[in-house]
This record gives sequence, C-alpha cells and structure tokens, in this order.
Amino acid sequence: MTLKYLLDENVAPSYKTQLIRLDRDLCVWAVGEPATPGMGTLDPEILIWCEEHDFILVTNNRTSMPVHLNDHINAGHHVPGIFILSPKLTMGQNIDELILIAEASFQNEYQDQIVHLPYTYSFPSERA
Repeated sequence: MTLKYLLDENVAPSYKTQLIRLDRDLCVWAVGEPATPGMGTLDPEILIWCEEHDFILVTNNRTSMPVHLNDHINAGHHVPGIFILSPKLTMGQNIDELILIAEASFQNEYQDQIVHLPYTYSFPSERA
C-alpha cells in the first residue's frame, strides 16, 4: 500500500521533487497546489482536508501540531496521520524515511498519531 502525503507550506518544495523522483508511484501533494488547501490555511483546516482526502500530513511543526491534533480528535474527527520531519536528519534521510514508511505501511497504521522521524518500529514482543 502506498500512502498519500500532503506537505505543509513550510516544507521545502524540493522534498516533493525528490520523493517523486525516488518513487514515481508515491502520491505527494503540497499545500498551495490546485485541489489542496491554499497557502496560509490554518492547521486545523488542513487536518480536516487531510481527513476528507485521506492524506498524511508531513510537517516540521513540532510545537502546535500536537495541540491541533488533540483538538481535532476531541471534536470527533480523525486524521490518517502526521509525520514530523527531523531537524537532526538531512533532507535525504528524511526522504528515505518517508519512502520506507510509505512502502512498508498498512491501511490506517498511523491514524490519529504523530510520528516523529526517524521512525523506529518495535515488534509487538519488544513493546513494554
């Protein structure tokens, strides 16, 4: 299964270019493009759009996004997921993480979650 990513307006446009270059089957849209939320759209509205269109939000907003997600869920909504890029990783490493996650994920695996890259998976027997 391939996930669909919506890059928020603060994610460099080169992320989209490189993601598509490395995986042509990956669906990557960016805020401000046709059929997506416009530039300057507030985060709560972007989460509603992601819910309606089944896109995972890719952002570097580590501060307010947890609050927006909490409010979104408390209002009875859901979101396919939110991936937060790591400032400690290079752009290439963040892109590799996004591609690996897209190729190895199953339906609704990240629903209503914020995942900070790099994503480390633990097998059920390793979880506390």
